Amino acid sequence: MPGAVNEIVEPIDQAEWYEDASDEEEEKGYPVGEYEITTSPNDWNVSTLVNFIESGAVKIPGFQRNFVWDINRASKLIESVIIGLPIPQIFLYEESRNRFLVIDGQQRLMSIYYFVKQRFPRKEKRTELRRIFDENGKIPERIFHDDIYFTKFNLSLPEKLPEQPNKFKGLNYETLDEHKLSFDLRTIRNVIVKQVSPKDDDTAIYEIFNRLNSGGVNLKPHEIRMSLYHSDFYDMLHRVNMNEGWRKITGISEPDLHMKDLEFMLRGFAMLIANEKYGSSMARFLNTFSKEAKNYKLDTIEYLKRLFKSFLQSCQLLDPNAFQSSTKRFSITLYESVFVAVCAEPYAQRQLVSGEITPTSLAALKSDKEFQDAAESRTTSQRNVKTRLRRACDLIDVVN
Repeated sequence: MPGAVNEIVEPIDQAEWYEDASDEEEEKGYPVGEYEITTSPNDWNVSTLVNFIESGAVKIPGFQRNFVWDINRASKLIESVIIGLPIPQIFLYEESRNRFLVIDGQQRLMSIYYFVKQRFPRKEKRTELRRIFDENGKIPERIFHDDIYFTKFNLSLPEKLPEQPNKFKGLNYETLDEHKLSFDLRTIRNVIVKQVSPKDDDTAIYEIFNRLNSGGVNLKPHEIRMSLYHSDFYDMLHRVNMNEGWRKITGISEPDLHMKDLEFMLRGFAMLIANEKYGSSMARFLNTFSKEAKNYKLDTIEYLKRLFKSFLQSCQLLDPNAFQSSTKRFSITLYESVFVAVCAEPYAQRQLVSGEITPTSLAALKSDKEFQDAAESRTTSQRNVKTRLRRACDLIDVVN
């Protein structure tokens, strides 16, 4: 009997853990009609920005990405603000009146915010802090004061500047003394982007995020998607992303920095629920599905969570690398095909998966010439997607 899925394979570089030939196709975007946007520059001071973050007016969702800067880099930014050096402008999308989403600049904003709070997040707790932020809409004060999650934010700077000591080294927000007021009042350029028309075309908004971000620190397509279509359904995906069974299937113990694991779960559900609507653009398909999922009722979301967990249970007979391709990387084309094949009938009857996938049937699918051809080129073409799903449904066996 093949080894049960009871251990995570040897850790691999997150940049190399998955294989998805559709990445380049998706990042090219897709055609959109004409739309009108406005951009307006604003100079908000540090105190205003911090107040906007505290109130939720400027939204830096914990689910969008982890805070990744170390204290040295964050300290250099704070020093630049204190002494009046210019820092890169921040892009915000005006979601509604006095409600803004961060397009680019999250690391800078959070560095400033953490400095004012005098707390710096521990590296090993940032994934958990992201979940806390997601669940509460902010980081509660009790968490800020908990040394399990944060350390003191004293500026970590070189001991000396050219020809003089560094007077800011080791200071924190409260000990800035005469520099504190100038820090609070220092302005930072913000460019606010607003879509005027078409009002109800979210695909155009997606392109605005995608194209504006291409000039800065790039967000991946799913990071943009997670910001635009945040919902109770996405919250559920975020929670089950930490499920031990799912982490074993992906082969990485921690969530992917750019949330590719979340995107793969989303693709599985989208193909299961809406594959008949699939065209030739994976980006458009996932965006449309995500928009519709915003309307899912809580009982539907709870059922989908239980269905996903029952699928994980059905993988118990499989080897730890069962969903890897010949390159030893997680294969999204294989995973989503098997997920749909196993879950289609239970989903149609609103039941759960009963039984376990036979290793021989999965091996047969992986070696099937028709499936291989549809998984190796033009992976997001409608024809190849349909072929993969059909062959998986034909070959995958689940036995009690």
